[in-house]
Amino acid sequence: MANTPYDDVFRTLLNDCSALVLPMLNETFGEHYTGKEEIIFFQNEHFLNQQDGTEEKRITDTFFAVSGTKRKKYHWECESKADKSILARFFEYDAQIALDGSSIKDGMLVIEFPHSAVLVLRGGNSMPDKMRTKIKTPGGEAEYDTEVLKICTYSLEELFEKNLLFLLPFYIFNHENKLEACENKPDMLAELEKEYKNIRDRLGEMQEKGIIDSFTKCTLMDMSNKVAEHIAAKYINVREGVKKIMVGQVLEYEAKTIRNQGRAEGRLEGRAEGRLEGIRSVIIQMYRKGFTLSQISVASGMEEDEIQQIIDKEQR
Repeated sequence: MANTPYDDVFRTLLNDCSALVLPMLNETFGEHYTGKEEIIFFQNEHFLNQQDGTEEKRITDTFFAVSGTKRKKYHWECESKADKSILARFFEYDAQIALDGSSIKDGMLVIEFPHSAVLVLRGGNSMPDKMRTKIKTPGGEAEYDTEVLKICTYSLEELFEKNLLFLLPFYIFNHENKLEACENKPDMLAELEKEYKNIRDRLGEMQEKGIIDSFTKCTLMDMSNKVAEHIAAKYINVREGVKKIMVGQVLEYEAKTIRNQGRAEGRLEGRAEGRLEGIRSVIIQMYRKGFTLSQISVASGMEEDEIQQIIDKEQR
């Protein structure tokens, strides 16, 4: 299945802000992770043997383990809208994950299924809080749950109270049926912009208190804008309203980072090369986070061709 922009945002958050996953596990599976545990990501490509002898590739959204007193494995998917095939697909993925990590002891195949969950962005009201799979075998029956996390069940306040910052970029799905009205009614658009200013300001407060770092803050804001760009593709006022709040602040912050880091390194090394190294370092960070050349250019004051040369040199 083709990736959606929302899958890409989901994976970006997993890779770049993996610490935000632990509160999600606490919420979904009733875990009690403190935030100090290590998250270990595994390969998310699996190959299924077909009856004709060929192999078919399956790509899960994420498969990882959390190390603690006992290592647990998790399989998580993001679905913009769940359909009737989701449970069958989950079983297929879970079974392949289990087989990939299986072992044979004394003639017995031992497989361990991961803890599974799906994040549903649309239509969650019609879904149960968990889905159940029953496996009937000649030796008996086994059942396990696939947990369902629905963005529609959370208010903005709850996301902050429960530290579910991972879900902030997807919060706009709760307003999807109002976007047309927001586009045409300035007062409703102002209310939506007010919520995004609230998100921006609260993330800023968390960053100032050391609860999250600047990288996490900027990534959450940038990913919030990316989701808004796609879900509000038909509504230019909504898109631009969110963008001016989120992206503008991200670029302003990155510009200050470039300036301050360059100055600090310049003072430390006492030469212009130190300042340039500071700028280069943050340019590479911005590029790895998915910023475009034009956005990096605005933040750094450098020409796009100069930025491209720095990126090309880093990749060699």
